[in-house]
Amino acid sequence: MAPGPIVAVEIGTSKVVVLVGERREDDYLMISGVGEHPSSGLRKAEVINLENAANALREALHGAEESGRVAIREVHLVVSGGHLQSMVNRGSAPVDDPGGEITEDDVERVMNVASAINLPEERDVLHTVCQHFCIDEQERVIKPDGMVGARLSVDMLVVHALRSCIRNTVKVVTSLGVEVADVAFGGLCSALAVLTSEQRSSGVVVIDLGAGSTDFFAYGEGVVMTGGCIGVGGDHVTNDIALAFNIPGGQAERIKCESGDAVGDAYNGDKKISLPPEVGFPGRTVHVKSLHAVMNARVAEIFEMVRDHLGSRDMLHHLAAGVVLIGGGAHMNGVTTLAEQVFGLPCTIGRPRDVSGLAVVTEGPEYASAIGMVQYGFRTADVPNDGFIPAWIRGIFGAGA
Repeated sequence: MAPGPIVAVEIGTSKVVVLVGERREDDYLMISGVGEHPSSGLRKAEVINLENAANALREALHGAEESGRVAIREVHLVVSGGHLQSMVNRGSAPVDDPGGEITEDDVERVMNVASAINLPEERDVLHTVCQHFCIDEQERVIKPDGMVGARLSVDMLVVHALRSCIRNTVKVVTSLGVEVADVAFGGLCSALAVLTSEQRSSGVVVIDLGAGSTDFFAYGEGVVMTGGCIGVGGDHVTNDIALAFNIPGGQAERIKCESGDAVGDAYNGDKKISLPPEVGFPGRTVHVKSLHAVMNARVAEIFEMVRDHLGSRDMLHHLAAGVVLIGGGAHMNGVTTLAEQVFGLPCTIGRPRDVSGLAVVTEGPEYASAIGMVQYGFRTADVPNDGFIPAWIRGIFGAGA
C-alpha cells in the first residue's frame, strides 16, 4: 500500500511555502498541491512575531489544501537560521565479541556514543549523520560489520540548533491546530532535492541563498562533511541598495531584480535608472554601475563567509563537483560567475531532481528545500523520533543515497 501524502512547510523570511507531495509507483515524487503567501513576523529566518507568522502560514496552508484537494493535519517542517551549527564528534567503544568480530550491536553502540555530545543547555541535536568508521588504527572504514578489531570508532556530523528558535517555529504551526511530524535543516533537505550521487561522491557544496539567511551543506570524500547557516541573505542586499541610494525598500528590491547584477556588466557604461518619487522620498537617478558595485560587495561577502568556513575545515580541495546554488537568490544575474570567482570552483544552479508536478515548483531553485523536505519525509517515515526532533538520521545522506 502506497504511503499517504507528505506535506512540507517552509516558513521563510520572504514567503511561506507549503507543498503536498505523493510518491509515485516508480518512487519518483509528484507535487500535487502548492500554497504560498508572503511572510510576516520573521527576521533572518527566525520568528519574531508568532501571530503574524501564523496568519501567513494559514493562508499558505489554505492554498495547498485547495490545490491539492487535501485536508492538512500534519506537516514536516523545514527550519533555518543563523543559530544552526554543526560539528564532528568521534565516539569509540570496545568490540564485544572475544574473537573481535564487529556486529550490528557494536555499530549501534558506537553510534550512540558519538551522538551523545555535551551541548549547552539551550541547544538541541537536530541531526546526526555518520561519516567514517575506524577500526583500531585503520581510518575511513565505510562498513565495519563483519570485520575484525578490538576497538570501533565513528566520526559523526552533529547538526544542532537553539532550542527556543526551533520550538517557536514549531509553535507557529501548532497554533493553527496542525501537528508537526518532523523537523529538518533546510540545507540538508536542499542537498537531498538537487544533488546526484556522482556529485556527492566527488564533493560538492549546496548553498541556499534565501531572503534572510544562507544555508550550506557540503560533501567531501563521499560523506557529509559540514553544514550550517549564515544569518545574511537577499534582504540584506536589498537593504544595502536602499541605504546606498536613499530609496525605499520596495524600489530597492525592484531594481535589484530588474537591473541588478552580482558581478557587473561592463557594457552598461554610464547607464542610469530613473526612479519616480514615493511618499517621503524624492525621485532619484541611480547609476547601474554603482548598483552592481553595492550588490557585488554584499553577495561576495556571503560567499566568502561560506568559503572561509569550508577552508577552516580543509574542504575546498575536496569539492570536485563545485558549488550548487539554490534559493531565490539563485535567480540573481551574475551570481554563478561571482561564486566561481570567490570559490575558484565551477558553479551551477540546482534544480530539484526525480520530481514531477507544477513546472514553476519542480524547476525552481527556490523550492528545493521544501521539495527535499517531502523526500526526507518519505525516507524517514519509519524512523522513530525522540520528541519532536529526530534523535538522528543515519545513512540517508551517504554517497550512495
